[in-house]
Amino acid sequence: MTQLREYKVMESIRAYLNSPMGPKTTHFWGPMANWGFVISGMMDANKPPDTISGNMTAVLCVFSMLCMRFAWMVRPRNHMLLTCHAANESVQLYQLSRWLGHQRNLQQKEDVAAFK
Repeated sequence: MTQLREYKVMESIRAYLNSPMGPKTTHFWGPMANWGFVISGMMDANKPPDTISGNMTAVLCVFSMLCMRFAWMVRPRNHMLLTCHAANESVQLYQLSRWLGHQRNLQQKEDVAAFK
């Protein structure tokens, strides 16, 4: 019984290693490398909002949306890439909201200073 279970486990590992989405392909290593964007964005969440580049954050949002569509349309579907860019999209939208809030606060301060 245990030998049969071990055989099935080994067969499933071998099937994954040789699959079109396995670690021998770019369908695996591309998403793994892209998690760097997500980790970087999460680390930047603790930085002050005046250090955020609004243009770059917006570009990263568009980039992740396009990559999510690509990951869904490519055959075989790349769910790892889709998940990675969905996470990056949420992190970048959070950063963009922080930047917009900071810009709005600066504008209000300028309006108050100009009114005085």
